[in-house]
Amino acid sequence: MNKLAENQNYILQLKQVTKSFASVQVLKDITINLRQGEILGLVGENGAGKSTLMNILGGIYQRDSGEIYLNGAKFEPVNPKVSQNAGIAFVHQELNLFTNLTVFENLFITDMVKSKVHTIDKKAMKKIAAEKLKELGIEDFGVDEIVGNLPMGQRQLIEITKAIMKDAQIIILDEPTTSLSNKEKVKLFDIMHLLQKQNKSIIFISHILEDVFEHCDEISVLRDGEIISQNRTSDISTNEVIKQMVGRELNKIYPTVEKEIGEVAFEVKNICQEGRFENINLQIREGEIVGLFGLMGAGRTELLRCLFGIDPVTDGSLIYKGQEIKPVTPENCIKNGMAFITENRREEGLLMTKTVKENIVLANLKEIAASLSFINRKEEQRETDEMVKELNIKTFDPARQAVINLSGGNQQKVVFGKWVLRKPQIFLLDEPTRGVDVGAKYEIYSIINDLAKNKSTVLLVSSEMEELMGMCDRILVMSHNVLTGELHKEEYTQERIMEAAIGGVN
Repeated sequence: MNKLAENQNYILQLKQVTKSFASVQVLKDITINLRQGEILGLVGENGAGKSTLMNILGGIYQRDSGEIYLNGAKFEPVNPKVSQNAGIAFVHQELNLFTNLTVFENLFITDMVKSKVHTIDKKAMKKIAAEKLKELGIEDFGVDEIVGNLPMGQRQLIEITKAIMKDAQIIILDEPTTSLSNKEKVKLFDIMHLLQKQNKSIIFISHILEDVFEHCDEISVLRDGEIISQNRTSDISTNEVIKQMVGRELNKIYPTVEKEIGEVAFEVKNICQEGRFENINLQIREGEIVGLFGLMGAGRTELLRCLFGIDPVTDGSLIYKGQEIKPVTPENCIKNGMAFITENRREEGLLMTKTVKENIVLANLKEIAASLSFINRKEEQRETDEMVKELNIKTFDPARQAVINLSGGNQQKVVFGKWVLRKPQIFLLDEPTRGVDVGAKYEIYSIINDLAKNKSTVLLVSSEMEELMGMCDRILVMSHNVLTGELHKEEYTQERIMEAAIGGVN
């Protein structure tokens, strides 16, 4: 009998698991224990190996060596079906839903209920789906809703529901809160603790350490493919976890920079969009970082898309240093020194299957063209190397490595590199650190500070109040497509920001 299995409280044990891709070893002697009815937090920088490790457990990748024990017996997850049948459910960071189908159809997509005459029994599926959603306390949408009509946060809850439909005993949640509003996050954590009361075990992967410390019983720290520690949450501090994650101390989460704030450089005057905005006005000074906060649906992303010309402007004007940017189209905004970093880098910010180099030069191709027909390859390589070095993008070869194979933090730095290369003066940043670990966040904050130091104007949208308070010279607040508050540094409190976000006064 295996000695590891003697403690019957352990539902899952990994011992000295290793994995390499080609000559690169990404997991090194991983040992982790998961107890029955426990929530285990798994944290680490992007690229540390968290997803690779969970993909091995989920049967997507095969380990090179080491042992896995499930309920005290050796376990061989040779494919996803084996893991699924063994009671392991994996909710991936990237949602795997059919947006043209209904909620109930997505919940049963791999296992349709059949009637006695072997036809699909939609009535039975709807009944079971409704009961499961009710059991989990999910009441914001019905089973007949088309998934494509639902916001990302509600789609995430559908993905989680789908994963636990088959009574899984171990649920792996990979960055499940990245698309959730505060209300939806509370619902997710309620579901997690409901499952825990049912003696289910959960592996919770998250970059938000506050959530990990509040909701996890134990925390495992992964760095560079190695488990640095596994401790009871009560036995370790946030600072210790950060130090173990990044291999160094981050004395300040938000880096400081000496800069001068000049005169008003960028003005938004009476911007309107039919059916949404009416007479939005704001100003940003040269070298100033202005934050924009609001609850889900407040209109922050929609405003940025409008300012960059992605969505139509029906009235109003954008002015940079006295010159109107007209017409407000993406091409003209770029020509006039604007840059837009979308919240959805995988679908809107990057060409995921293309190389680092191809992505970095994407917005600058005309400038590096030797003629109307040919790209100056030497200039292309020079500018790519410059951005890789300046932004500390970790890649083995920018001309060969596809961005899909980079960590989230490095992907986001490639997005920044694409725009920084053009040396724009107006940056619209929509959730620039979403899905990025604490070490990479610090680097991105440093990039943003450098932009401001070089006299760019920055409008920064974030759902994290602490991030805005740590980074911004001023914070604007939106509620229901209207600016409802403006706070200067000396006025910052979470209470005042939230008061404005729920419709407070200036």
